Amino acid sequence: MQEMDLSRERTSPLRRLGAIDWGLTLSVCFAAAVGFVLLYSAAGGEFFPWAAAQMGRFGVALAVMIVTAAIPPRLWYRLAYWMWGLSVLLLLAAEFRGIEGGGAERWIALGPLRLQPSEVMKIALVVALAHYFHTVRFENVRRIRTLLPPLFLLLVPAALVLKQPDLGTTVILIAVAGVIFFLAGVRWWKFALFGAAAAAAVPLIWTYGLQAYQKQRLLTFLDPSSDPLGAGFHITQAKIALGSGGVFGKGFLNGTQIHLNFVPEMHTDFILAVLAEEFGLVGALALMAVYGLILYHLLAAALRAKTQFGRLVVSGVAFTFFLYAFINLAMVLGLLPVVGVPLPLVSYGGTSMLTLMFGFGLAMSAAQGGESAGEQLTEE
Repeated sequence: MQEMDLSRERTSPLRRLGAIDWGLTLSVCFAAAVGFVLLYSAAGGEFFPWAAAQMGRFGVALAVMIVTAAIPPRLWYRLAYWMWGLSVLLLLAAEFRGIEGGGAERWIALGPLRLQPSEVMKIALVVALAHYFHTVRFENVRRIRTLLPPLFLLLVPAALVLKQPDLGTTVILIAVAGVIFFLAGVRWWKFALFGAAAAAAVPLIWTYGLQAYQKQRLLTFLDPSSDPLGAGFHITQAKIALGSGGVFGKGFLNGTQIHLNFVPEMHTDFILAVLAEEFGLVGALALMAVYGLILYHLLAAALRAKTQFGRLVVSGVAFTFFLYAFINLAMVLGLLPVVGVPLPLVSYGGTSMLTLMFGFGLAMSAAQGGESAGEQLTEE
């Protein structure tokens, strides 16, 4: 078993601040700035109600990221299960005292703030699974009984999120956990067995697990023209906006689909349509390049991490970010059903941005772990 060695000399927070990945920080800031511009445009050339609020939220989230990065990973290691437990309590609070949004109880009110517990769980689950697999010897990962505790860590929040109901977030939780299981050394045939069981359960999930609106979303995804003014309206109008922009776009504040309000949820789930119509394919590819740079810095951080805990945390954060971007892009293009996943760092929203920035801070903290004597891991 591996444990954090807490008895050695500690690294000062100021020294850790100097080791922050400023390349990652600047890339994140650039992506957020793109979001500010698009929200300004979506509001018809006004900072209110979206751009100004998003700027304030990003300022807070940026401070959270830097403070998180300056904290030694041994503290996050100690707090891993507490973070998971708190996130479960928040999910339970959303179940019993939640605020409805989009047909599901996904929000809880904390004074003037509204918090989406499922977003918090995405990062808490990564940290909890990384803690667990850090304590397990590699040769023991192959044993079935060794996988029961991490399956519990996954299935409890997945069941609570699915009950909200939030199918998109449930899929993300399972996918991110699957990557961590794989990187921890779980054999491929166990994934194949799980996949076969999931495929066999599809009829039951369709009959008993999905709400009527979720079934309609899936059917509309297969044939958007079947309900062009109803469930298919989002996808159809987003595609028109994408095509309207062409290669170079119509220019800032000149998007007709956007400013005539044909695209629903253009400040959240479908903000990519604003970018594509006003800045064209070139603008969309530029944002994807920035996302690629963020992923590059995260993968480099995973390679620098000296502990299993650190490597799994960084990898989990990187894959979570990738899924956000991939699912939103595929959703707007009509390649996936509409599941309510925001475009990371760009879509309007506080909880998703804050949790992602906290995750980036964790990644930077973990990447520095092991570089000083105070953060080494010892075999026992």
